[in-house]
Amino acid sequence: MSIVLGIESSCDETAAALVTSDRVILAQHIASQDEVHRPFGGVVPEIAARAHVERLAPLIAATLADAGMSLDDVDAIAATAGPGLIGGVMVGLVTAKALAMAADKPLIAVNHLEGHALSPRLAEASLEYPYLLLLVSGGHCQILLVEDVGKFRRLATTIDDALGEAFDKSAKVLGLGYPGGPALERLALQGDAKKVPLPRPLKGSQEPHFSFAGLKSAVLRAKQSGEHEDADIAASFQQAAIDCLLDRSKRALAKVGPVNALVVAGGVAANKAIRAALEGLAAQHGLPFIAPPLTLCTDNAAMIAWAGLERLARGQSDPLDVAARPRWPLDPEAETVRGAGVKA
Repeated sequence: MSIVLGIESSCDETAAALVTSDRVILAQHIASQDEVHRPFGGVVPEIAARAHVERLAPLIAATLADAGMSLDDVDAIAATAGPGLIGGVMVGLVTAKALAMAADKPLIAVNHLEGHALSPRLAEASLEYPYLLLLVSGGHCQILLVEDVGKFRRLATTIDDALGEAFDKSAKVLGLGYPGGPALERLALQGDAKKVPLPRPLKGSQEPHFSFAGLKSAVLRAKQSGEHEDADIAASFQQAAIDCLLDRSKRALAKVGPVNALVVAGGVAANKAIRAALEGLAAQHGLPFIAPPLTLCTDNAAMIAWAGLERLARGQSDPLDVAARPRWPLDPEAETVRGAGVKA
């Protein structure tokens, strides 16, 4: 059995975790920065980086203490090396390099998106490659064929906003504060999803790409009109987003060969209405539906440790001079999508 210490610091969560190769999370700590960013209505990169500096070492020490272990007991140290806010990524990666060098342990530089992509395999031992993954978060919205560790084929991406960003900005329009996604989901439970006519961008198009900028703008216009209740706007927005995800996922399933499961991961995967809708889609196609538990949807170090374990099992590690990367696509060979920005 192997044990990996994982470190995550790509955005506004500072996290450390110890995970075993037989899928046991021995200990983990996550320090949220919601309070320090709430006055600004979003994440401030400089504040996030300073918070990582202050919190990471105590979190690592607490995680080791909870498991009754020292660095001598771990087999490798894995850290997010990108993509993300570069200041935060550097804090975590430099810390991991120092620990790896001091303890003479292998360093594994993990793509944060691969951490999300492989997290369902931490939660579900039966999940085998290949599987179709809907990766939805604050910064990314992609459909990927996951063929193996480090082997991804991107089938779709967003040409403008990620769905998590659209959730957060729509929540801000509705005055729901930060973080907005969970607040909007709660408000939607009180509304009627049929009350507010909102667009379903790219629904029915041949390629399975996403677009949410127009939907986000429609929410703003609905709010400014004064004709609708906030709960109805929230419910209608969430349903429009679900309709887009289902339509685009159906298109991707039609384009790809046989897969073992339909999988969702990323922060937006914590949305219960989205999970339920995707589970229904998977059943229609005779596929298992797999989603990580809610604790593994948002940014966490357990998924980074697990990605490190998957790489360690294949004899992979990284040199101590590996660089932090603000951008790091899972499929670098994917064609550029017309109109898509840097998040593609």
